[in-house]
Amino acid sequence: MSCSAPLPCSVARVQPKSPFQAVLFDCDGVLVDSEQITNGVLRVMLNELGWPIGPTECFERFVGRSLKDEFGVIFEHTGVRVGAPWLAEFRRRRDQGLAESLEEIPGAADAARTLSTALDGRVACASGADRAKVEMQLTRVGLIDVFQGKIFSGEEMPHSKPAPDVYLAAAAALGVDPARSAVIEDTISGTQAGVAAGATVFGYCPPGSPAHSRPEVLVEAGAAAIFTSMRDLPGLITA
Repeated sequence: MSCSAPLPCSVARVQPKSPFQAVLFDCDGVLVDSEQITNGVLRVMLNELGWPIGPTECFERFVGRSLKDEFGVIFEHTGVRVGAPWLAEFRRRRDQGLAESLEEIPGAADAARTLSTALDGRVACASGADRAKVEMQLTRVGLIDVFQGKIFSGEEMPHSKPAPDVYLAAAAALGVDPARSAVIEDTISGTQAGVAAGATVFGYCPPGSPAHSRPEVLVEAGAAAIFTSMRDLPGLITA
């Protein structure tokens, strides 16, 4: 989906009532530019099952959600009940693609390091993806040291995004009130998860990106601010 709507970016709609004590980052689409790689693999595998889904619909249906929670949707469109072996093959192909061409979101590494220093290390990565994928991606882009011991997977929680579980767990591990945490998200389900946790959500929406939600839908989901460049994030958080 394209981030081409006329809403102003990098402008907070509301101001937090108190200074932030922690920043909780999503991973895919926020720290690493992975969504087109991962979604491309998924689309090919759904096509192989007989579902001629296109790129835009595949993004809209699956980005920001745990794939294992969508097995019912896949069955509705293919008549095939996929399970653990199919998911394992998806992850194998996905990881191969990520290992070959994954890059960081421009400015994300500097932003994460700057905020980690400013907040005495109180940053975390709270993703809906499986832990192995998150750790592999952070290692590839040189961010594993920033988040080591502070990585949380929605697949290890009772409920993944849009439920707040992964953000609540991250805030609790850092010893902070979720209400005094900033969540950095780029999807509707992730934004809903951050809002449900009681955090202030900053929606990342780079212009022209087919892999990020439109600014207006993130605002509708509860984002308090929309920004277009990771280089702006430290200033928004510490302002």
